[in-house]
Amino acid sequence: MSRDKKKSTRNRKTVNIRPSWDEYFMRIAELASTRSTCLRRQVGAVIVKDKKLLATGYNGAPSGLRHCLDIGCLREKMGIPSGERHELCRATHAEQNAIVQAALFGVSIKDGIMYTTTQPCILCTKLIINARIKMIVIKDSYPDLMSMQMLKEAKVKIQVYKTETKVTSQKRKK
Repeated sequence: MSRDKKKSTRNRKTVNIRPSWDEYFMRIAELASTRSTCLRRQVGAVIVKDKKLLATGYNGAPSGLRHCLDIGCLREKMGIPSGERHELCRATHAEQNAIVQAALFGVSIKDGIMYTTTQPCILCTKLIINARIKMIVIKDSYPDLMSMQMLKEAKVKIQVYKTETKVTSQKRKK
């Protein structure tokens, strides 16, 4: 390649479609949700701090136990509406699993941000508050008004996720 051609390549601008940090981490939460074994709702959650991924979680039966995919959903059989009677569910929620994963590996999530594909229920909200997570980015709503009230009372920031793709122009480096 000639010297002039190298120079023109170096100075050429390229346009990258680059996700924002919120989009990047929400996509990871969405990917985590694909591991869910819940028959009703697939949820994923990630916890980050200083733009670093600390823990992930998805909803499913506790480790080593049979999943609803294998044995069916008791809540479905009993006709229990979403947002009610959480104690009758075999699954550990995505938010709970992310918090437990951090605890198992000794990772502090204090002052972290949780990205979750669904608004946390009241059970997850209590754990989030006690784990001192400072902010939650939520993609989809969930019928749990008490959860939102407790998060506000605890001064946990709540951000509803909106899809956004940022276009940046960068000089290509060799």
